Amino acid sequence: MQVFQNDKGVLTPIEKDSFRLEKDIQSLIEENMETLFGLEFVCSEFAVAEFRLDSLAYDGQNNSFVIVEYKRGHSYSVVDQGYSYLSVMLNNKAEFILEYNEKTGKQLKRNDIDWTSSRVIFVSPSFNTYQKNSVNFKDVPFELWEIKKFEGGLVALEQQVSNSNESIENISGSNPNSVIKKVTTEVKVSSEAQLTSGLSTELIEVWDAFRSQLLELPNTSVHTTQNYVSVKYDGTALIYVRFRKKELVCEIVRGNVYPDGKTRKKFFEIDDPKGVTGVRDWTWKSGVKGSVYTFSIKSLDELDYRMYLVKQKYEYMS
Repeated sequence: MQVFQNDKGVLTPIEKDSFRLEKDIQSLIEENMETLFGLEFVCSEFAVAEFRLDSLAYDGQNNSFVIVEYKRGHSYSVVDQGYSYLSVMLNNKAEFILEYNEKTGKQLKRNDIDWTSSRVIFVSPSFNTYQKNSVNFKDVPFELWEIKKFEGGLVALEQQVSNSNESIENISGSNPNSVIKKVTTEVKVSSEAQLTSGLSTELIEVWDAFRSQLLELPNTSVHTTQNYVSVKYDGTALIYVRFRKKELVCEIVRGNVYPDGKTRKKFFEIDDPKGVTGVRDWTWKSGVKGSVYTFSIKSLDELDYRMYLVKQKYEYMS
């Protein structure tokens, strides 16, 4: 990824800098976990069984734990490490819940957690071809994110997205005691087809049309989780879509408000003359307040106006 400085139409390349230590990457991500991944940071260096996990985070959207690992070299297998970490999580659920409760002061219970949505995020300045290909399946519960540092304090984060329809289960062997087999029986990576399977024919038509219009916006892509679909612009969420029997429920992030009342960037304000959007707010453990605009889509007749709302956020991010 090359980054340029635009000075009155003249583009000047910004030189890459480097992260001197793996810990530098970890500190940066942990301090900005909410902004970068929409996750609640729980703790660093969580020791469980024979492992020490770099960062433990919690996904409030999916009610699941997320392990974040940081790498600078290429001499490791993301598949072996990822499934080993998920296996230790599933075999030590109580320890993860206890750690969360102690660090946050909240009281999660085992039944509050959607263990099927557990995942591992790997963050590195680069991944080699072997590492990228090893997770090029439609249903691996891992994410690879490349982080780049540039002069002037600029940082770029880009996800390496799978383009395969192949299932990891097809190559994991027949041994029911293998780590992959054990993890895949409990951790499930949903497909878009699974999320939309309960929709009516009419609402599927609405989603297909909405999806097509969203992907017509340059540099956008669709990402699926256990409970929702996000459409991202350059790796950052543009809109979240949840599927209900009679409607699509959409969320557009407004931004974060910090305990001192300040915002890191100007808060996104939408122009909604028809008044179809609502607002949903929440407070993270850190005291930072998050906020999203919400609206629903029930028919094709509503698409044009909803895209008008989405495009405001897209232009704000561009």
